[in-house]
Amino acid sequence: MWKFFPYIAKSLWRNRTRTGLTVSGAAVAMFVFTFVGAVQEGLANLTHNAQAERTLIVFQANRFCPFTSRMPEDYARTIAKMPGVRDVVPIQVFMNNCRVSLDVVVFNGIPPEMLRKTRDFKLIAGDWSVFEKQRDAALVGQTLANRRNLKVGQRFSVGEATVNVAGIYQAANGAEESFLYTHLEFLQRTRGLNAVGLATQFEVILNDGADAGALSRAIDEKFRGGPVQTDTRPKGVFQERAVGDLVELIGFARYLGFACVGLVLALVATTTLMAVQDRVREHAVLQTLGFSWRRVFGLVMVESFIVSLVGGLAGVFLAVIVLNWQGLAIGSEGVTIAISASPMLAATGLAVTMVVGLFAGLIPAWQAARAEIVASLRYV
Repeated sequence: MWKFFPYIAKSLWRNRTRTGLTVSGAAVAMFVFTFVGAVQEGLANLTHNAQAERTLIVFQANRFCPFTSRMPEDYARTIAKMPGVRDVVPIQVFMNNCRVSLDVVVFNGIPPEMLRKTRDFKLIAGDWSVFEKQRDAALVGQTLANRRNLKVGQRFSVGEATVNVAGIYQAANGAEESFLYTHLEFLQRTRGLNAVGLATQFEVILNDGADAGALSRAIDEKFRGGPVQTDTRPKGVFQERAVGDLVELIGFARYLGFACVGLVLALVATTTLMAVQDRVREHAVLQTLGFSWRRVFGLVMVESFIVSLVGGLAGVFLAVIVLNWQGLAIGSEGVTIAISASPMLAATGLAVTMVVGLFAGLIPAWQAARAEIVASLRYV
């Protein structure tokens, strides 16, 4: 069939305006499809991973934002003595916006020795030793650094917190790259926070085999009569709850992705059908020259496939470039969802466009292949 590619290309070029508009429409639809898929993929990576399932987050009860959670730092020593607990990391959180935002900046204050022990980071610029020695030093995720144009050695301020960028890191989980890590004591003593001896939350890392549900209940029961009551949840559950409004919106956006697929199907099918109607006599001549109905059917199917594939390639490729270059992340209550297009998502988008191209060509190809030769030759 590919030996007839010049003929197919000429047919498409003959109506290049119509072909170009169809390809453009398919590209826009697949761009949106890929964007929606990237958001859904980011949410899944955030809430369904090994760390999220084997880590607990201890937060102040009846609080909804890091600004309002204030627990005694010495809670960490009490939790560390409980069976099944491997490590407890006190974290002080400071952020520029607790509401839903595409430009959220989250400061996490963590003891330097615990940061290196509990985070899977790879420094791509800067030095760990500089971070450990300077109290106001910070490690910035690559996504956040790209978004805010931050470089090593630069001063960076959000509100009352001003830090010196000591390093830029890459993380296995894209959501981690939207954070800025600094010293716990630095954030506690930052003017205006009044958080000396306090922590926003505790990250509890469990031993293998520990019962996360039972330990969560035990921690909350332990501090039920204490100065500050706690609410303990697995990290994935905590993060999903923090971005609860976004979860509903992302779930609804799935239907937008399906609508984009339907739009590509309608566009390509309509264009192919119009091309077939324009070439009724041409197809009749081909059959007169000895082309079988299967060959005519195949020519139309390939034409539909090419239009859909070119549009899909353009849309998916553009989405991958934009998403990975911009480093977008949407956050709420100190939890961020990284929006980036993975190779698997790109491959899925291309597979969808190929399948849609085949389905879109079925009816026009059947109409062209089964048309009566004599009636087609008389067609005006």
